[in-house]
Amino acid sequence: MASVDTAHSAPAISNPDLSIDDMRGVFRAWLTDHASELERFRTLPTDVEEIFSGHGAALQKLLYDAGWIRLGWPADVGGIGGTIAHRALIGEELVLAGYPTPFSFATQEVMGPALARFGSPELRTEFVPRLLRGQESWCQGFSEPGAGSDLGSLRTKAVEQGDNWLISGEKVWTSWAQYASRCFVLARTGTQESAHRGITAFFVDMDTAGITRSPLRAITGQDDFSSLHFSNVVVPKSRVVGEVNGGWGVSMFILGCERGAAAWQRQAWMRWQLEQLVTQSPSLSDETIGEAFELISGLRLLARRTLRALSAGEELGVRPSFDKYLMSSAEKFLFDAALTSMPERLLMGDDQESADWRNDYLYSRASSIYGGAKEIQRNIIAERILGLPREK
Repeated sequence: MASVDTAHSAPAISNPDLSIDDMRGVFRAWLTDHASELERFRTLPTDVEEIFSGHGAALQKLLYDAGWIRLGWPADVGGIGGTIAHRALIGEELVLAGYPTPFSFATQEVMGPALARFGSPELRTEFVPRLLRGQESWCQGFSEPGAGSDLGSLRTKAVEQGDNWLISGEKVWTSWAQYASRCFVLARTGTQESAHRGITAFFVDMDTAGITRSPLRAITGQDDFSSLHFSNVVVPKSRVVGEVNGGWGVSMFILGCERGAAAWQRQAWMRWQLEQLVTQSPSLSDETIGEAFELISGLRLLARRTLRALSAGEELGVRPSFDKYLMSSAEKFLFDAALTSMPERLLMGDDQESADWRNDYLYSRASSIYGGAKEIQRNIIAERILGLPREK
């Protein structure tokens, strides 16, 4: 395995233990001081390749070197102190200042904490800094053709062989897998009947022999997803994340981060989009603006609760299902409002701004599916939080 440069730049933050409000003030001052350097990040490209290999990686490295996205991470992975809540305000403040946060922030917050928490010391210290610096991106090998929201029925199999595991099977709807250097792969190490109790999480290098990536074109026209085929892929036992047959806990932690911490970044982006919509669409009614604001603000409060729980080291349980449910509701409402108030622009406009609105509208259609289908979240809330009887 190639050696990794683990040196870290001196951060611009002199005191990572400031209050949240004081940290906001320090970061806003930094944004002002570096306005000329940040100017090129005011526009978020819609081309997926540019987001991952160009714009996103460059912004992430800049913020990493300054220390801002090293807040709340352990020292052994390049962290500098502070809390997750400190780090979360960075994405929000970037948006408020007119710099839309790239998708890489969401993937960082979804998968980075899982390796930092469940990975071996060797894995976490080698790979988490690479993710945070924007040197590489990761993907989730969770969903399968016959096991989307029902991970307990997945069939990708891992068979023990000496010091390795051999993984065979298929994953689908793996977001941005064609740009990923590593993948969190869930595979069955128990019997099929063991359901969620017989699943193990593996941290797999995507250039390993036996992995085939097949991009899948989304309705946006971009290759946002891939199907992954694993044919006797050799994975060292050192790449098990957590315990053998303990992958369910790892996957639930990742999904909790996706439905909570990433929802915080998403609500900040939606607030920015709502401001753009109000400015660009004079025909938008006060009632529609108010309802969109209400939904986004509700999501902000839920995501804030999740962030505080993560910062305190609390178990999230199923509470992030609320975050995920409201996130998709808010996003669909926002872009339905955009289509209703600017139909000719979204449908017929050929300038870049129109194309961006069209792309975001189309992507919003998937918000009730990715990260756990909205119907599944409704069932979880009904059965496990409200205590309602299961549907027969």
